[in-house]
Amino acid sequence: MAEEGANVAAVEVEGLERTVASYVTGALSTKVGQPLSYEKLDRDRDAIYDLGFYETVDYRVEEVPEGVRVVFTVKENPVVQALRFKGNVAYREEELKALCFTSPGNIFNRTFFRNDLQRITDKYRKDGYVMMRVQDVEVKDGVVEVTILEPRVGEVVIQGNKKTKDYVIRRELKLKKGDLFNATVLRHSLNRLQAKGYFEDISVGFEPTEDPVVMDLILTVEEAKTGKLGLSVGHGSQSGWSGGLSYSDSNWQGLGTNLSAGFELGDNEQYWVYYSQPYMDQDTYSWNAGVYKRKWTDYDYYDENNNWRFTYDQEKIGAYVGAGRKFRGNDQLSWFVTLDWHKVENTVTSGDSNRTPEERREMEDGKNFSVTASLTRNTMDPYLSYPKGDVETVNFEKGFSSLGGDWDYTKYWLEARFYTPLKKLMDYLDFGSKSEDNPVLLALRARAGWGSGDIPWGEMYLVGGTSTLRGYKDNRFRGEEMLLFNAELRLPVEDNFSLVFFYDAGKAWKKSDGEGMDLSDLAQSKGIGIRVKTPLGNLRLDYAQGDDETRTHFGFGDMF
Repeated sequence: MAEEGANVAAVEVEGLERTVASYVTGALSTKVGQPLSYEKLDRDRDAIYDLGFYETVDYRVEEVPEGVRVVFTVKENPVVQALRFKGNVAYREEELKALCFTSPGNIFNRTFFRNDLQRITDKYRKDGYVMMRVQDVEVKDGVVEVTILEPRVGEVVIQGNKKTKDYVIRRELKLKKGDLFNATVLRHSLNRLQAKGYFEDISVGFEPTEDPVVMDLILTVEEAKTGKLGLSVGHGSQSGWSGGLSYSDSNWQGLGTNLSAGFELGDNEQYWVYYSQPYMDQDTYSWNAGVYKRKWTDYDYYDENNNWRFTYDQEKIGAYVGAGRKFRGNDQLSWFVTLDWHKVENTVTSGDSNRTPEERREMEDGKNFSVTASLTRNTMDPYLSYPKGDVETVNFEKGFSSLGGDWDYTKYWLEARFYTPLKKLMDYLDFGSKSEDNPVLLALRARAGWGSGDIPWGEMYLVGGTSTLRGYKDNRFRGEEMLLFNAELRLPVEDNFSLVFFYDAGKAWKKSDGEGMDLSDLAQSKGIGIRVKTPLGNLRLDYAQGDDETRTHFGFGDMF
């Protein structure tokens, strides 16, 4: 053996067929002209091996007149003939191959392939398959075969529920027996279940089975009280103060159905009882049924020149029933059909007694029977704590005199809502909530409606007031055609307090006045509001400036 410290006269590499010597020598710390160090040679042997192209690496030291010659001997890995995957269900083999640098025709490289496997693992985990693992890698005769283990869900055990039926919980869980386990799907399902308000707490555990690929899911719930006695308070510049009492249960008898009964007193008086099943999917029908009585007082009637003519009260009593479900094959599309019967009475309380024939016709009492069909496309994310996505609805309503009503008419209207978080804007603000679950939000809504036939006064489109055009009196504009645009910038200041800057534009037109839908004729309002989260709901206070007046609105819940 050559002595430590001898002069290194040459460094050579043997066994190369497809790789080049300079690639190997570039990784060496042993250089020509330096003293021989066996410790360095050992490190250099490991460095060559770590390049990944070589199955074996060794070295020998030979004495020569000038000192010593160091010769590294390598055996290259085989050329990749094929890359195969076993056990993969979440992704097709082509998708996994696209993540790999390793491909047929190239020398197999262990280092590159470790990075390939890491990219595959990262993709699985990013998409929620956090329990996936690479079980085995075999390289034989140039064929690289990777065995992937993708854990599946076994039994789904639900415990702790005394009131809520198992099927009500299971239908919210998007992980079923036999599904690949996905942590993202599970988290979203739990968020959706928690948002129902049925439970104080939900926890998840896992139990192994005899099959190492299968694990049981144990869901433990602690039920909450879903029956609530509600007190409502509201105020409008026109309607004044109002208040009411109600009882509701969002999980009646543990069936996941809604029961509500209550009343509200004030200028806008109403009584109601309704029962509904809000859940729908491709096999389950959503439905509702209810009875109601409403009385609106001191509404103003304006003629085609916007001149006040008289003030009237309107009373409506009726009942409705409806049902719908999602389309098979497309979870974003759904339909709903509602049958409504009601009786309307209009009473003029003050103003010009010399009403025109058109005004007298519009104030006629009568019964109305209508069928309303809706088609909805909904891309909203159901798992987030804030709205994100869009909803589009096409509505068709038909009034029938042949079924006991006093009017024949047809109405069509469209509505679109859009919500998007402005997370980049949050980075530029020096104040406000920075929570990912409560971002700055842009909310938009647009409506357009048309009608034909003998549309009764109580069924015309209404624009104006707290839910449409906030700078104007309630129902300020009425007609057979309608346009409405609303925009809100919702700015969270704290977790439970937000500012809202809004802009509204819209109007309704009566064909009898010789008017038609006109974008240049829209009434506009803008303003600022606050939202406060309370145990009773989201408190809302808006201050709006119309074309020639200001109005304030107080109540609960967002406008849209």
